[in-house]
Amino acid sequence: MKLDGEGQLLRIYIGEQDKWHHQPLYEAIVLKARERGLAGATVLRGPMGFGAHSRLHTAKILRLSEDLPVLIEIVDKEDRINAFLPVLDEMMTDGLVTLEKVRIIKYQGNPGKL
Repeated sequence: MKLDGEGQLLRIYIGEQDKWHHQPLYEAIVLKARERGLAGATVLRGPMGFGAHSRLHTAKILRLSEDLPVLIEIVDKEDRINAFLPVLDEMMTDGLVTLEKVRIIKYQGNPGKL
């Protein structure tokens, strides 16, 4: 897939313990994005954060949280991201979703690398 020029960055902020049909929500979102043919997705786990409920989540030893913040980033063309938003809306009950314009400089896979 060739991808360059104007695109969109979809950021999804959720909790590590959020579920979708008994599966971690972050896994379900990434698998659904892959199934829908989006260019790629990355999951980042945060050591600390808080959200709409103002509950502090941290990885510090004395306040070990089992629900650390998770950020999923997906970059693709605007039309493909927009087509994915209703799917995402169905999967999420809590969290934050942001969207911003990006300029894609290079997106290239190595054909010999799987």
